[in-house]
Formats: sequence, structure tokens, C-alpha cells
Amino acid sequence: MSNEPQHEPRPRANLNRRHVLKGAIVAGGLAAAGAAGLGTAYAQNGTHPGLLHTQADFDRMRQRVYAAQDPWNSGWKKLIENRHSWPDWQPNPQTGIYRGSGWPENYHLFYNDIHAAYQNAVRWRITGTTTHRDCAVRILNAWSGTLREINGSADRWLASGIYGYQAANAAELVRDAPGFDRPRFQAMLANIFYPMCDHFLRVHNGACITNYWANWDLCNMAAIMAIGVFNDDSAKFDQAVDYFWNGGGNGSITNAIPFIHSGQYAQWQESGRDQAHAMMGIGLMGTVMEMAWNQGVDLYSARDSAFAKAAEYVARYNLGHDDLPFTKYTWGSGVNCSYNEHTVMGAGGRGQTRPVWERVYHHYSSRRGRSMPNVLAMAQRQSPEGGGGDYGTTSGGFDELGFGTLTYVR
Repeated sequence: MSNEPQHEPRPRANLNRRHVLKGAIVAGGLAAAGAAGLGTAYAQNGTHPGLLHTQADFDRMRQRVYAAQDPWNSGWKKLIENRHSWPDWQPNPQTGIYRGSGWPENYHLFYNDIHAAYQNAVRWRITGTTTHRDCAVRILNAWSGTLREINGSADRWLASGIYGYQAANAAELVRDAPGFDRPRFQAMLANIFYPMCDHFLRVHNGACITNYWANWDLCNMAAIMAIGVFNDDSAKFDQAVDYFWNGGGNGSITNAIPFIHSGQYAQWQESGRDQAHAMMGIGLMGTVMEMAWNQGVDLYSARDSAFAKAAEYVARYNLGHDDLPFTKYTWGSGVNCSYNEHTVMGAGGRGQTRPVWERVYHHYSSRRGRSMPNVLAMAQRQSPEGGGGDYGTTSGGFDELGFGTLTYVR
């Protein structure tokens, strides 16, 4: 009897809401949910923790760290050396999170605190040291008791998405901890973060639907999915999965990966823009796929594992190779869908270090047995992966929760 997610072909459009199968033990890990009205069944077992990490993941981490085995031990040292993971971290909650020009930007306060909560929660899950658990609880309670809005320029949609998925992941790790006000945190996510994420995916800030890059869609998809799991709200989880398959914006699987090249490569939507954003996209789509996997839904294999091919493509270029194909990419921008095109690979940020590779490699290689030579080379070059606080103080250093060498190596 296996609970490993099965491969699923693309569901047809107009997805009806599936029923959540909490705690079900079914052959192959997925139940035939005929009432959902799908050609292919969906299931969500509702187990917790069940976002980026499961209890089985933490059991593996603990075993390897206590045995001082590398690379896990090197990843552990990277975590405990990070100031955000220390249990004396003091939160700085605000009534509003503001990101974007023309506003009193303070969003760095939130992402620093959320990364501190996440890192302390991971340390608690591995060692059982309650001072780390209590630190994470203190941070999360402070924000859920204070925050009232997210605002700013168009960048506020990045704040709702990136920090929404990260906040839900941090909270998921301490959801049953003593003193954690889970209902209040769920209300904050549902009433402040989710409406913004939902509005962006439906309206795209009033712009042409292709105006915003894949990362804008993907971070808001990730937040909706994470909120759905943390809040035990199957409709939100379904919404994110449906958008992955059928969304009109650049975060859907067909638009984020517009061209499948011959061989083992696929072109990423932002590859002609720059490599920092291309790698950010690999991280965000990987986040969506890993959270779905841990809820019994396989998005990794979509379109014949197109994401694996895109990750190989982005990794190879950032390793310094110039032998990749590039198909001219065109899109509409602004309100009136003005014409734009990319004709060559964007070299900005090439070779930048971002903690996005271990998760991708160890899904496709360790779980599925797929050769991923370029992703492996990128992971090895950057091992052990760090997290927020290890890659500078600006927002780009906090786009990923990180620490993949510790958390994803299998």
C-alpha cells in the first residue's frame, strides 16, 4: 500500500471542486473522487505538517543530523549559524505591510520576522528544543494580532504572494504548538492575504493578462495553495491547482514554459528577461509543486515533466553554457497589450546564487530516478543551501525559505 502521489494527466477545464479526503488510506495514494466531476481523481489527505515539509521529512533530517552525516549536517550548520534561527529573535509587528514606490516601505520587517519564525520552527522540529518553538509562536502571534492591511504600488501583489506562502509555511510547522493562536493566524491569512492573491490572479491589477511575469502569478498561486492547506480549506487548494493547469496568466504550466525544445530542455518564460528572475521562477514553481505533492497531487510530471526540462535549461545557462536554443518570445503589456519580444537569452544576474536547486534535483532524481545533470551541478556548486539572511538584506535574498540541503536531500 503506497501513499506516493500518482502521475495525473491534465484535468479538463472548468474544474469542479473536489472533496477533500482527510486521512484516507487508498491504493496508490489517490482516491476515486467521482463526486468531484473530474476525469482524473484528486485527493488531499489533510495530514499536517503538509506544506513544504512533512513529518517524514523531519524524521529523516533528525536522523541524519544526529548521525552527523553530510550533506545534511553541513546544511544544519548553515541553519544554526543564521541569526534568524536564534531563539532570542524579537518580532517587530506592524499594522500594515507596504511595498512599492510612493509608500513608506517596511515589508523587510515582515519577511525578516517570517524567516525567523520558519527557521526557529525547523530547529524545533529537528531537535525538540522548545525555546525555538516558543520563538516561532511569539513571532507569528505578534503579527496576527497586529497586521491589518497590505498595500503599496503594484509590488503589493508580490508581498501578498511571497510572504503569504512563507507565513503559512512557518505557521504550519507550529500549528499545534502550545500558545499558538492558530484561528487568529488563519483569519489573518484568509482575510488579508488571500483576497489580494485571488484578486491578482483574476484581474492582474487591471493590466493585459500577460503583462505580469510568471513569478507574479506563481507567488500568489503558492500563497493560495499554502493558505488552503494551513486553513484546511480545500476550495483554495483546488483553486491553485486549477490555475496551474488552466490559468490565463503566466503562472500556468503552459504559459510559464512556453516552448518545449527537442531533447531535455524547455524554455522558461523569463529566460529572455534575466537570470535572477528565471531562477526565482524555478524556486516558486518548485514550491507550488512540492506543496501539492505533499498533499497527494503530482504537478511535477505535468506536460511530460516540462518543469524538469525548464530547470535543466535555466541551470545550464547559469552554469556558463551558451549552447541552448532560444525561441523568440512575444507578449502583450500594459492596459492595451502593447507588443514586446525577447529574441535572445537575458544575461542579467547570470550565475547568481539562489537556494532553489536541491528541491528540484531530489524530486526528479531521488524520487523519480531522472537524470538532471545541470541541476545537480548547480546544487553542488551552491551546497549547502542557506536561507533568508544568507543572501543579502534585500528582498531577493528572502524570496525562498531555503535550506534545501538540510530539508530536501534524500
